[in-house]
Formats: sequence, structure tokens, C-alpha cells
Amino acid sequence: MSRRGTAEKKTAKSDPIYRNRLVNMLVNRIMKHGKKSLAYQIIYRAMKRIQQKTETNPLSVLRQAIHRITPKIAVKARRVSGSTHQVPIELKSPQGKALAIRWLLAASRKRPGRNMAFKLSSELLDAVKGSGDAIRKKQETHRMAAANKAFAHLR
Repeated sequence: MSRRGTAEKKTAKSDPIYRNRLVNMLVNRIMKHGKKSLAYQIIYRAMKRIQQKTETNPLSVLRQAIHRITPKIAVKARRVSGSTHQVPIELKSPQGKALAIRWLLAASRKRPGRNMAFKLSSELLDAVKGSGDAIRKKQETHRMAAANKAFAHLR
């Protein structure tokens, strides 16, 4: 039996301008080499561009985009008697959100464009419309889970 106590859940802090945890999670994922101020600049420029393009609250656009990208189910590789099976597993809300943010940023980085703020805002607007690379990744994951439904008992 383990002698260690249970780990306490860490709650994400909120960012200084929007007072939102989701924005802070996005900043922490976008940050490279500890350059947090640059990550904040990128996010805020993207939000400003969304504000100008849609004339709505950029925070609601961000929430809606993340909600659309968040997967409900994923596949996990499991080895059973020598062969590897893709087993579908249900995702909890924080896991799904983390995946959504990861996919959003990967799709943004892949886009052709001027700078990261431009690419991120374009990807967010596409996600709200229901298109874009991040949405495609979610649909692909759901399709894979549906195809491997037969291995769900191997959880």
C-alpha cells in the first residue's frame, strides 16, 4: 500500500485582462522557452482581431471554439496478449479541454499566414464555424473510437 497522500488538484489561475482560466491555459500551452509575455501578446492580438472581425465578445468566441473542438471520447493503445488494440475511452472535461487546446494550437501553427496571432484567430473563427483542422482532428478521433467500439470491453 502506498504511504503517499493523495495529490491536491491544482486550479488554473486566471489571466490579468479577461480574468479567465481558459485564456491562461491557452497562454501556458502557447508559451515556448518560458516567454510568457510574448504568449500573452499573441493571445491578446488574436482576441483583438476576433473582436474587430466579428464585433462580438472574443471570450465567447474562444469558449465556443474550444467547446466545439473538445472530444468526448478518445482511443488509447492497449497491449492484450501480444497484439495492440486501440481501445476507446471516455474523456473527462479537463482532459478533453487540454486535448482541444493542443489540437487548436497545432492546427494554428500549421496554417500559412503572417504571424501566430493571425493564424490563431483564423483557426478560432474556423472552429466556431465548424470547419478547420482542429475540428477535423476531433471528428477523426471520434470516427476511430466508433470503429474500435468492439474493443471497449478491454478497458
